Amino acid sequence: MIAVGRTLLTLAALATVAAAPAKQAAGASGPDPDNPSCPGQPDWGPLKIMTITPAVKDGKHVLILDGVVEDTLPARLKAAIDKDDKIEEIWLKSRGGDAEAGNAAGRVIRSFPGMATRIPAGWTCFSSCNFIFMGGDRRYVEPGGVFMVHMFTHTQDRDVIDLSVGEGTEETIKLIGEIEQSSAMLASEDNDFLIRMGISRKLLTDVMYKQQAVASGANKSTRYCLSQAEVRKYNVMPVESAG
Repeated sequence: MIAVGRTLLTLAALATVAAAPAKQAAGASGPDPDNPSCPGQPDWGPLKIMTITPAVKDGKHVLILDGVVEDTLPARLKAAIDKDDKIEEIWLKSRGGDAEAGNAAGRVIRSFPGMATRIPAGWTCFSSCNFIFMGGDRRYVEPGGVFMVHMFTHTQDRDVIDLSVGEGTEETIKLIGEIEQSSAMLASEDNDFLIRMGISRKLLTDVMYKQQAVASGANKSTRYCLSQAEVRKYNVMPVESAG
């Protein structure tokens, strides 16, 4: 079975992602040597199901989303927003998780006109968290906030590939065909989502789809963190006009 999704991560896979920053020197605060546009130790929340916490920040009623994206999130998020009509912003800190749930949660946010999303300074929003963030009518990546992207992969389980190759040419061709079909479908869904959310599709072609899905011996990079100029260039953070 192919692991289908932008990052339909199992807890084991998430543990691997979580362990990556720990390979840096203890207390390191510099860039990731393998992904130099990104911090060496991103603050992307705990390795547990995403919590939704109401808070008042600078006089604003906000919901803080912190943790791993999973399939109950869209319904829980809608219920939390419905419960308090004073909610103005959604604050995000996550390493990602379930791709479909991320898209659905983004659509939930967009269904509330005027709802804003924010990545505060020092927080990281990665993978399917990106698509939740893009659901905001207004979107803010604070200086020091990290909008981290990568290329989706359908082949995180390398044993699937090894097994197919071991079973011969016919099984390998079948696996390749399934990957091609799934990749085309997901690329189409990504494009549709970005169009609906008002994001430049060049975010996919110029940035996300240019990342390696899997690190190679010569190139360890698999992630990219957008600069303040880039989040504006691709309309991830729209430039608000005065008045």
